[in-house]
Amino acid sequence: QVQFVESGGGLVQPGGSLRLSCAASRVIFSMYTMGWYRQAPGKQRELVASITGGGSTTYGDSVKGRFTISRDNAKNTVYLQMNSLRPEDTAVYYCNTFPTARVNWGQGTQVTVSS
Repeated sequence: QVQFVESGGGLVQPGGSLRLSCAASRVIFSMYTMGWYRQAPGKQRELVASITGGGSTTYGDSVKGRFTISRDNAKNTVYLQMNSLRPEDTAVYYCNTFPTARVNWGQGTQVTVSS
């Protein structure tokens, strides 16, 4: 069964950095555009960033210039480097294929930005 496992979240102060990882199992990973999504309490899940199999990227307006998405197809892993974190970045972060989420959502990884 295909699944994604997110990791790397935690508690960080405003202005800090975190690097999230998403490992894919049993899937031809390089074929799919991958996305990092997030869901804050009381809000809908939103796309944060996406990356094609060839490495082309897109970012949500709120994270442009602060977050960087990357992938290692040989390791079936996609990353999200998050810098200059803000309290409004607090959310559970998930990965999945984009634009259609083809895999059941995983547990995600909690990111909390607070002083």
